[in-house]
Amino acid sequence: MPPERRSRRRPDRRTGARPDRRVGAGPGGPPRKAAPSSQRKPPARPSAAAAAMAVAAAAAEERRLRQRNRLTLEEDKPAVERCLEELVFGGGEDDEDALLQRLGGPRVQAQEDSGDSEVENEAKDNFPPQKKPVWVDEEDEDEEMVDMMNNRFRKDMMKNASESKLSKEELQKRLKEEFQHAMGGVPSWAETKKRKTSSDDESEEDEDDLLQRTGNFISTSTSLPKGILKMKNCQHANAERPTTARISSVQFHPRAQVVMVAALDNTVSLFQVDGKTNPKIQSIYLENFPIFKACFSANGEVVLATSTHSKVLYVYDMLAGKLIPVHQVRGLKEKIVRSFEVSPDGSFLLIKGVAGYCHLLAMKTKELIGSMKINGRVAASTFSSDSKKVYASSADGEVYVWDVNSRKCLNRFVDEGSLYGLSIATSRNGQYVACGSNCGVVNIYSQDSCLQETNPKPIKAVMNLVTGATSLTFNATSEILAIASDKMKEAVRLVHLPSCTVFSNFPVIKKKNISLVHTMDFSPRSGYFALGNEKGKALMYRLHHYSDF
Repeated sequence: MPPERRSRRRPDRRTGARPDRRVGAGPGGPPRKAAPSSQRKPPARPSAAAAAMAVAAAAAEERRLRQRNRLTLEEDKPAVERCLEELVFGGGEDDEDALLQRLGGPRVQAQEDSGDSEVENEAKDNFPPQKKPVWVDEEDEDEEMVDMMNNRFRKDMMKNASESKLSKEELQKRLKEEFQHAMGGVPSWAETKKRKTSSDDESEEDEDDLLQRTGNFISTSTSLPKGILKMKNCQHANAERPTTARISSVQFHPRAQVVMVAALDNTVSLFQVDGKTNPKIQSIYLENFPIFKACFSANGEVVLATSTHSKVLYVYDMLAGKLIPVHQVRGLKEKIVRSFEVSPDGSFLLIKGVAGYCHLLAMKTKELIGSMKINGRVAASTFSSDSKKVYASSADGEVYVWDVNSRKCLNRFVDEGSLYGLSIATSRNGQYVACGSNCGVVNIYSQDSCLQETNPKPIKAVMNLVTGATSLTFNATSEILAIASDKMKEAVRLVHLPSCTVFSNFPVIKKKNISLVHTMDFSPRSGYFALGNEKGKALMYRLHHYSDF
């Protein structure tokens, strides 16, 4: 191969020269200089990061231009239209929280006041508009005053001399306070909130009540504490009809806030119990009929009364206002009818007879159902709390238990330490039987032991009386047993159950205003305790532990 041809095909490696057609000039042009090998670089390819940055820059520029155009267009739009577009389209933001915040925030007013700033308008939007009353009565603004001095009932409600006149609203509040004070609280029938049936709803209601009040959340126990009984001396039950005759019966009405007082002066009186004046409702006079005992029926619609020297049984129907004498009961051969008992369910009437007889009568028809006889003389008798059994205490110190339906003797046991029984009582909860003897000892038994054993051991022998225990009465909750003797003055005690201890603060020996106690009774919910003495006074006490009548 010729040398010139070889040089044309292979460039010089030392200088890096290209063939003449590469480094030379184009056709008809001047020749080009070949670039040195140190300054020449191969062409670089674009990287992925640079491409991504370019795309992001282009997108940001496009958003900036759109935002500028949108702001330019919205300058001429009213505020309402701008608000609607922001609510519907989100104002160009994709944040859901920001959108919900705008939806829940204050609305822009349709017509803005030109004189108010944006801060003032926003503050106004935060407050709801106040509604104006549609109609106003001018007489409501003139508050009518009620005269308190010229009314004897309102006069007692005055706290000081400056309250000679009160507004109707203040008088209503004062009457409500007096009523709640007399009742010992708000009675259940006056509560506005209805109790829920399900246990879950009751628990939720209790939690709501707990969160809606302040103060000490530690409440006292519902059970009656022993030791000291909180009580207050009230006005005498028969203060509006005083008498000097011996009080033979005191009993509270089973359904109404009424107390009955019967005395040897031939009268039976009914009084409204308020703890202050106890106004008289009605008095019934029975001619030549010294009342030995008077008693309400179980439903409280009838009053029964017997005399000290007659076999007539008077029945007074309070609803009809009729007095019905029962002169003779067919099959009953008693010459004098004195002591009797009404069953708790109101179905039976038990009359104590002579020669150890107890006669069972139908309460509705006053007809004889059957008779039960014990050994010796019947000293006292009573029904069980379920009206299915009769307890009869004999003069020999024994107690007989009879079945009402079959009139058969279920058990017979000896009252421990008793030589002569005087009184007997059963508790409302069916747990206790109390027997009083002539020596003043009151034995408290369990009813189960009285039905199964012939020589039951008493739970407690109360020996606080030194003369014969002639009266025994349990309260409605079976937490108090009242014992009394009509042979000695101030001989009355209140026994706490189940501790069987005597309350130390009753009676107050220094005052000595109780005298000889012949009858006692508790109100249906134990809010009041009453007793009658030989001086014609029916003393009444308010027991603060129990809120209801």
